[in-house]
Amino acid sequence: MPDERENSLPVSSSKPPAFCKQQESLFREVIGLLERNNVPFVVSGAFALHEHTGIWRDTKDLDLFLPAQEVGRALRILENDGFETEILDAIWLAKAKRDGYFVDLIAGMSNAVLRVDYSWIRHATRAEVFGMSIRVLAPEDLIASKIFVTRRERFDGADICHVIYSTRGKFDWRRLMNLIGDHWEMLFWSLVLYHYVYPANSDYVPKEIWTELVHRFTVELAHPNTGAEFRGSLIDDKMFAIDVTEWGKRNILEECRSKAEVIREEKGKAA
Repeated sequence: MPDERENSLPVSSSKPPAFCKQQESLFREVIGLLERNNVPFVVSGAFALHEHTGIWRDTKDLDLFLPAQEVGRALRILENDGFETEILDAIWLAKAKRDGYFVDLIAGMSNAVLRVDYSWIRHATRAEVFGMSIRVLAPEDLIASKIFVTRRERFDGADICHVIYSTRGKFDWRRLMNLIGDHWEMLFWSLVLYHYVYPANSDYVPKEIWTELVHRFTVELAHPNTGAEFRGSLIDDKMFAIDVTEWGKRNILEECRSKAEVIREEKGKAA
């Protein structure tokens, strides 16, 4: 029998959540304020998922993606508007809060493998949210942002499947491949899951993408890199903690985050 926690988990649906007037007004205020001040950002989270799949998800958060060098200015603007702000993780996440609602300012992924840059803004698509025409994260960028959401307590594989299925794969696959880069196995894993879920619609993934990824994987199996390092901590640093703390494996998560911190500081000095 399902336990109480399982009963509380969200169930996918096209039914829109009941946004209260205060929440809607606050989100509109934030979006308008940042746009008037020319802060480059795109809306992600529940609103981007709905734009590309038709799926609604209840949320008290407004997720905004923006380059790291823009976060400080956005926070100052929101502070001047009466928000409480804090930087939860300098690598990727800051928050602003007012009246019990949150704005998440996201500059990348928590493992620092992917970083938001200005191309994410340029590739955004336009959508109507609360009667406003705003930029929402493009489908390929939305998928990239979810590739490493693979933790025990949260897994976004279903979202990736739904984005591919609902868009019929009509987006810039080459951009997605470039965003994922050396971590292409993570995309391959997601696409195998997609094929399992929607076997009759495997053609929504372009044939050349299947061919390229299968070829890469076949080569990897035929010629294994015996010097390749452990990468489990990029998936889930808690579930793979024993590998690092007791089995002597490389802590690539800390390496990636340290590199990202150096880059962030250099860009901060340049600004």
